[in-house]
Amino acid sequence: MKTIKNKVQIVGNLGNTPELKIVNDKKLTRLSVAVNERKRYANGEVRTKTYWHYITVWGKLAEQVCEFAKKGTLVMVDGRLKNISYTNRLGRNCIATEIVASEVVINYTQAA
Repeated sequence: MKTIKNKVQIVGNLGNTPELKIVNDKKLTRLSVAVNERKRYANGEVRTKTYWHYITVWGKLAEQVCEFAKKGTLVMVDGRLKNISYTNRLGRNCIATEIVASEVVINYTQAA
């Protein structure tokens, strides 16, 4: 590998219905995507853990996602990871990781 690329791909269900926003004259939507992980233990018990991923979608892609997707829709997201620094309500400095989407594939059979 000559260069290491910042690339991530997830498949999961939307936790909210996307809403289009305008920020500095650019179209934007933010998504939350739930990804479930199932683990089977030696005693036969199966447990499911849900992980939430936060996605930022810009431009024409944001418009399309808002038009065709809704809460619960199965999506595949390709993008890159981005760390964001912020100060929480308690005044503490925090870092969050989000995915900046380059592609969003919507399962239209669920979106309809």
